[in-house]
Amino acid sequence: MKKGTLLNQPISAVIAGLGHTDTLVIADAGLPIPPETQRIDLALAQGIPAFLDVLRVVMSEMQVERALVAQELVDGNPEYLAQIKALLDDVPVGAVPHETFKSQTRTAHAIIRTGEFTPYANIILSAGVVF
Repeated sequence: MKKGTLLNQPISAVIAGLGHTDTLVIADAGLPIPPETQRIDLALAQGIPAFLDVLRVVMSEMQVERALVAQELVDGNPEYLAQIKALLDDVPVGAVPHETFKSQTRTAHAIIRTGEFTPYANIILSAGVVF
């Protein structure tokens, strides 16, 4: 059995396979997932699992260089954005319009779907290096 925080095998495998600047998306329950992008569906019910819980665990395993959110989250829910930034420590966070964000998910290695119902609770994490 794996010793550590992240026990989910598909998420562990995706993170282990990421190279510098490759991306991983953590999404709310409503983000459309392109058919060509790997879907890791964790959603069980409204709010389960929560976006912030999944982000916290992923951050414990993944070296993140930068992150991207929708401008609509920045404008409409700055309190939630502050919670996201607290989990990211000093990782720079950029913002783009939601339509642009959705188009950028097409190049992600995977999208992790949560049970989150908070609007625009989505993030694209760009892998960094540990050296």
